[in-house]
Amino acid sequence: MTVNHTATQMPGQPSIGTLVAEAHSSFSTLLHGEIELAKLEIKSSVKNAGTGAGMFAAAAVMVVFGLIFGLIALAEGLVALHLWRWVAYLIVFLLLMLIAGLAAMLGLRKVKRVKAPQQTIDTTKSTVVALRQATAHQPTHRA
Repeated sequence: MTVNHTATQMPGQPSIGTLVAEAHSSFSTLLHGEIELAKLEIKSSVKNAGTGAGMFAAAAVMVVFGLIFGLIALAEGLVALHLWRWVAYLIVFLLLMLIAGLAAMLGLRKVKRVKAPQQTIDTTKSTVVALRQATAHQPTHRA
């Protein structure tokens, strides 16, 4: 008694090769559609982000000009308190250097806390290993 292991195809049923080709085509179409949707959403977001960044830059320029006038007014106020003009401007300068030093120190402290996203790296590595193992054990079928 011999067993026939050849695949029999029912009349009117598509072949496995045809089904795989259709699945590949459908997946490809779906993937391209998703990519196009993502491009449109990102384009809109980038446009809004760019406009917002421009507005923040304009505000920053105005703050810098306003700060200059405010610091001059502070120095002239010290002059009005009967300090020599050069001493008044030196006091304002030293105040600015103190603020800049504190900001630099706090910024350095925050930068030292920056670390790599270790959990994401580990998860990605384990996913790659799992995919390699899954594809290594799958027999390859060619139509």
